[in-house]
Amino acid sequence: MKIAVMSCIHGNYEALDAVLLDIDQQKAEKIFCLGDLVGYGPYPNAVVTQIRSLDIPTCAGCWDEDIVEGLNSCECSYPSLLAEKRGKIAHEWTHQELHPENRDFLAQLPHGLNLDNLVFFHGSPQSNHEYLLPELDAFAALERVISADADVLFCGHTHVPYIRNLEAGSLQVRVEGVGIESEEIKFSAPLKRIINVGSVGEPRHGRPNATYVIYDTDTQEAILREVPYNYQKTCAAIIEKGLPAIFAWRLAQGLEYAERADDPTHVCTR
Repeated sequence: MKIAVMSCIHGNYEALDAVLLDIDQQKAEKIFCLGDLVGYGPYPNAVVTQIRSLDIPTCAGCWDEDIVEGLNSCECSYPSLLAEKRGKIAHEWTHQELHPENRDFLAQLPHGLNLDNLVFFHGSPQSNHEYLLPELDAFAALERVISADADVLFCGHTHVPYIRNLEAGSLQVRVEGVGIESEEIKFSAPLKRIINVGSVGEPRHGRPNATYVIYDTDTQEAILREVPYNYQKTCAAIIEKGLPAIFAWRLAQGLEYAERADDPTHVCTR
C-alpha cells in the first residue's frame, strides 16, 4: 500500500492544497498528518476544516496542543525576547481566529498514530516538542524507535526532511546498584528507520517548496516529495492579516530566522 505522510501545515492553505493534489497524482491510498495544523500562517480555519472534511488521521502537534491548552507556543524555547514576542503574537492571533468546532477537533487529536510496524508522531514518542534531528546520537535515535515498538518512525517538527537508517546491531545494558543484584541484558535490534517528512506550510530546507513523504508499505521505499506552490499568496496574506512580517520573509526563503539573543540570560517563560 502506498501512503502519504505530511506535517507542519501551519495555517498555509495554499501549500496544503498543492500537496493534496500531488498526493492524488501519486495515487496514495491513505494519508497521515503529523500535526501543527495551525500557527504562523494566515488560514488556520481553512486548513483544519480541510483535514476534518477529508477525515485524515492526524496526531497533535505542539502548536495544536498549545492553542487548545492556552500555553505560550514556543517550540521549547525562543532564541531572543523579540522572537518570543513574535511567537506570542501568532499564538494570540490564532487563538482568536480559530472557530470553536476547529478548536474542538484539535483538542481530541491523539499524541501518536500507528499502522502495523509504522508509528507517527509530531516530535517524538516522548514529546511533541522534542526535535529528532538527523545528527541525534545513534543510540538515542534507536531508542526512540524501539520505545514506540515500531520499525519505522515518522516525525516532523524540525521542518527539514530526511531519511535515516539505523543499521542492525547488538545492544548491551548493565544495571548495577546498592542492594540489588547486577543484571545484564543483551538484545539485537533489526534495521530501524526514522523518516522526517519536513513541512507542508513552513519549510526550512532552503527552498519555499512544500515537502512530504510517499511510503510504500510493501517495498519499504520512501520518497521525499517537494511541491512548488504559490507561496507569494500566503506571504501576502500573512502581511494583510497583521502577523509578523518576518514570517512572510522566512516562508519565501524556506529558512528559519533567529536573531542573536538580546539577553543571553533569558529563559523562556513557557
